[in-house]
Amino acid sequence: MALSIGAVVLRVRDLDREVAFWSAALDLVQRSAPEDDWVSLRPRAGHGVSLSFDLKRSEYALPPRFHLDLYADDRAAEVRRLVSLGATEIPLEHRGEVDWTLMADPEGNRFDVCDLPADGRSEPSAQ
Repeated sequence: MALSIGAVVLRVRDLDREVAFWSAALDLVQRSAPEDDWVSLRPRAGHGVSLSFDLKRSEYALPPRFHLDLYADDRAAEVRRLVSLGATEIPLEHRGEVDWTLMADPEGNRFDVCDLPADGRSEPSAQ
């Protein structure tokens, strides 16, 4: 089994402003075409942890402001292993097929376990 940090996801109120700032600050480029409420940036130099932005239009939707996306080559096995270590799976109603599982660590901090993208670089689907 392999588990690695694929992305840090930051919830924001102004998507364009945050993307412009962090792109310039860390020399990041867009991973793929932006969606209405989601942009993922990657290091210009190639492989590395992505910084993704999740637009939340309501101030009540902001907490938590960030979470980790963990990439797994076998998501189901990693979810079971993490539960055995004290994490909990957070059930959600999804609209269709998803490639991630929402979880919480023993203190309730949320993170996603995502299917490892086929190319090992591209971002899993936005949540």
